[in-house]
Amino acid sequence: MTREIRLNAFDMACVGHIQHGMWTHPRDRSADYTSIDYWMDMARTLERGLFDGLFLADVVGVYDVLGGSPDAAIRNAVQIPLLDPLLLVPAMAAVTRHLGFGVTCNLTYEAPYLFARRMGTLDHLTRGRIGWNIVTGYLDSAARAMGLEKQLQHDDRYDAAEAFMQTVYGLWEGGWADDAVVRDRAAGVYADPARVRGIEGRGPHLVEPSPQRTPVLYQAGASDRGRAFAARHAECVFVNAGRPADVARLVADLRARAAPRPIRVFAGATLVVGRTEAEAQDLLAEYRSHASVEGALAHAAASLGIDFDRFGMDEPIAVAATDAISSNVEAMRRVFGPGWTKRQMIDQFILGSRQRPITGSAEQVAQALIDFAEAADVDGFNLSRTVMPEGLEAVVDLVVPLLQERGAYKRDYAPGTYREKLFGAGPRLAAPHPAAAVRQ
Repeated sequence: MTREIRLNAFDMACVGHIQHGMWTHPRDRSADYTSIDYWMDMARTLERGLFDGLFLADVVGVYDVLGGSPDAAIRNAVQIPLLDPLLLVPAMAAVTRHLGFGVTCNLTYEAPYLFARRMGTLDHLTRGRIGWNIVTGYLDSAARAMGLEKQLQHDDRYDAAEAFMQTVYGLWEGGWADDAVVRDRAAGVYADPARVRGIEGRGPHLVEPSPQRTPVLYQAGASDRGRAFAARHAECVFVNAGRPADVARLVADLRARAAPRPIRVFAGATLVVGRTEAEAQDLLAEYRSHASVEGALAHAAASLGIDFDRFGMDEPIAVAATDAISSNVEAMRRVFGPGWTKRQMIDQFILGSRQRPITGSAEQVAQALIDFAEAADVDGFNLSRTVMPEGLEAVVDLVVPLLQERGAYKRDYAPGTYREKLFGAGPRLAAPHPAAAVRQ
């Protein structure tokens, strides 16, 4: 039996997210990102395509590692300028009924009490369709923007994350009992104070119980420490695409660590789809003519913690461990071997990123997704945008119907909250997840 593939759109509230330079294409509309209509139209398209969610990435710093300056990032719109993703969600939720929203928030710079209120508010306003991508950050520029000298070291960030999670679990799950809200008009009692409690010397959670309480939890850490954190907390895990056998080993490790809890694993992917293979290849060439190598280098430099301006094109890149995304550095070594060069990396920048696109007719792309999901044991894909909106519309109009014909994609949404749609269980986290342990 063919497994059911799940799709998320992978985007960011900015002009240039992953595929740098696509905003220069004459048909691209990503520069309209400041318009609420742009996001509402996207949400409608995703729901028409039965996407499980829109996953919104975020950073709170600027990419200033390349050349020790933010100039390349600013010049090429590499995730700057950038809006707050949480503020986009209510408008998109208002024009959809089922689409989930996974938003990235960096807990290193959040006050848990206020953050818990914002997420509880969104869970109410979306009627239980909110998720949170848990990140600890990887940019020193973000730390400096927050008045710090530099970010915490990699593993120290995860130590801080553990403490943060216990606090927000206590607020979401332990603050209000299920029967705390009585709404007794005759007695003039809205909520029973005896059934509401504070935690850790704080006052009670400010938001009454929302449909999911704790949002659906996403995480993308692929380092050993990141996988341990994901196994304890995450419900959905994002992994970079690569050789299916390599991804399968990572997925097996994640599932074994999380057991007996089920997790959903999504692989990153970029699709260039045509009605025929020739049309798709022509489209790829057209898109590629707009790709920005400088933008891709600025992004890669920040993600890897390496200033590529220090190296010649064919000079071996040998660097010590960094406090950026350590799993990205490990992935580069796996792909290219020790002593890899800037030229090798640039050769991978097909559409202005290190993510090589899956290109072909709708039939070829649909089968490629099915084959990869089976070989790598992933549940679905995070699809990063190319030229908007046509790249997304091609997936919805051409690829999704073929996946449905092959029994690999749903024909309707399941009822319930985001968590219920993803897992077919109840709206709230259940044991042995640590959130369940603090419930009243």
